[in-house]
This record gives sequence, structure tokens and C-alpha cells, in this order.
Amino acid sequence: MTIKTFSSTRRAIQAAIAMAGLGTLALHSPLSYAQQQIVIKFSHVVANDTPKGKGAERFKELAEKATKGRVKVEVYPNSTLYKDKEELEALQLGSVQMLAPSLAKFGPLGVKEYEVFDLPYIFPNTTVLKRVTEGPVGQSLFQKLESKGIKGLAYWDNGMKVMTANKPLHKVSDFRALKMRIQSSKVLDEQFRALKANPQVLAFSEVYTAMQTGVVDGSENTPSNVYTQKMHEVQSNLTVSDHGYIGYAVIVNKKFWDSLPADVRTQLEGAMKEATVYANTIAQKENDDALAAIKASGKTKVYYLSDEEKTEWRKALMTVHKSMAPRVGKDLIDAIYKESEAAGVKMN
Repeated sequence: MTIKTFSSTRRAIQAAIAMAGLGTLALHSPLSYAQQQIVIKFSHVVANDTPKGKGAERFKELAEKATKGRVKVEVYPNSTLYKDKEELEALQLGSVQMLAPSLAKFGPLGVKEYEVFDLPYIFPNTTVLKRVTEGPVGQSLFQKLESKGIKGLAYWDNGMKVMTANKPLHKVSDFRALKMRIQSSKVLDEQFRALKANPQVLAFSEVYTAMQTGVVDGSENTPSNVYTQKMHEVQSNLTVSDHGYIGYAVIVNKKFWDSLPADVRTQLEGAMKEATVYANTIAQKENDDALAAIKASGKTKVYYLSDEEKTEWRKALMTVHKSMAPRVGKDLIDAIYKESEAAGVKMN
């Protein structure tokens, strides 16, 4: 996010805060919280029946139970409060207290190291992924958010990506000149350029219409997001490629979090830990079920890459690791490589 972009939308968000009466929570003292219920507005951009949506609902349930009603969590799914480009600004301004944005969102905010999660084939399996998100690498990345007024609480999985388009995507050459939707990420931009496609940045809430009208030819996402957003109805082909990962960081406004009574923070941390186990456990099943439903719909052909095709894709896309190293940090990429090697997978 540039300073110019931030400034241009600040007034609109502040006006929304004033109208909704949402802007004061983050400024309250621990003493004032002792006399009133604490409201956490938890906004996200996907449907309720996705891993993130279900995780948010589980956190609401656990948080309200753990605090015996002292905390009320209001969950706003499907961009009902803020779209992709707005939600981080809204969090920083205090109009919403909690988000679970995709990890790609932090690059435009100025924490470009998070775009390491967008690198194709950076996580060879879930063991390596967990070593990163649950270990020192993941915690060091959370620390980089604090200067932005953001506190990181947990990493939630969505799963591995598939490719969709209105033509078969089997070989690297099949991507040539296609308009492919991406999140705002320099790494994802470079990924599709490596495939000779034309990346197009679009908000998640706009993707279905863009596919339907031909503004974009295709995209990458997880099966659960493809299915719940009905993208399979406007895309004739889906390739199970597992080329990339989509995950989320559950974050809060740091000033709001620091102002909470210590016992409430402890209770919320416990609720978040339990909700994280739940969300990450169901992610794979949700994606498996969604892929089965897409197949059953008969509207989209589902294709699995052969070993030869996977090798070709990997050869083309691993070049992105080198070209993006100056942006995300060679040391960070090397640290993830070391986690892979510790898990018995050689990356080079």
C-alpha cells in the first residue's frame, strides 16, 4: 500500500467509522473495559462455509465462552464490511478490530517479506509449512507487523492452489497471453509473467463477475474458494497443480489488543489457539469436498497434472525464487529451504 493510496481512502473510512460508531474501541483503557462488554468486529472476505469462515465462527464461539460474555465477537464475512483493498486500512484506523487476510496482503502494506508465501513450490509438503508457520520464521514475520500497528495472533491454512481458466491448462505454453487474476503481490505478478500470462490485480469480491464477463480468463485459488464463490460456473477447466499455497494471518489492531485487560487477552489467546487447530484441521477436508462438488457439478473439467507436466511447471516457476529474492529476502528463502531440508526435502 502506498502512502498516496492510504491517504486517499482514509477520509472515506473515517466517515464510515463515525457513522457506525466504531472508532472508539481501540482507544479504551483497561479500566473502561471492566464496566462494559468488549466488542471485537472480525471482518473477512470469504464465505462462512470455507475454512477461514468456519474458523472465525469457531473463534467467536470459543472467545465468548472463555470470557463468559465479557467479549462479543461480531463476524462479518464475504466483504460485507470491507473489501480486500480496504480492510487493512480499516484495521489500522480502528474501525475493525480483527481480520484474517491472506498473507499476500502484507506486501502492499510494506512488509514485503510476507510475499515469500506466494513463491511457487516453496512448500513441498504440509510438514515444511508447519515448521515455518509454527516456528521462528513465522514469529519473526509477525514481529515485522508491529510497527504497522498490527499484532499477529495465528496462521490459518486455506490450502494448496489450483488453476482455473476457460481453456485446458496442462502445459506451460497453455498460459501464454491469458489474463489471470491475482491478489496484489509482486511475486504472483512475476509468477504469471514466468508463464507468459498477463496478471490482473482484482479484489476477491470482483472475481466472479470478471470471469463471467471475460475481463479475466482465469485465476488461481483453493478449491474451497473456487466452489463457494461459484467460480466453477464461469470457468470451464480446473487443473489440480498444487503449485502454491494460500494461508491467512489472524491479526488485531495492536493498540486495541494492548489495551485489553491481561486476563481477557489470555482467554482470547486460548480461544485463538483452539480455533487455529480447528481451522487448520478442516482445511484439507474442505478443499477435498469442494473439488468433489466441482466434479459432480459437471460444469468444469478437472485435470490432474502428470509427473512430466509437473516437472515442466516447476522448472518454469522455480525461477521466480531467484528473481524475487531481492524483494522478499534471500535469507528468508534460505531459511525456508533449510526447514525443507530438515524435513528431508531438497529444494535445489
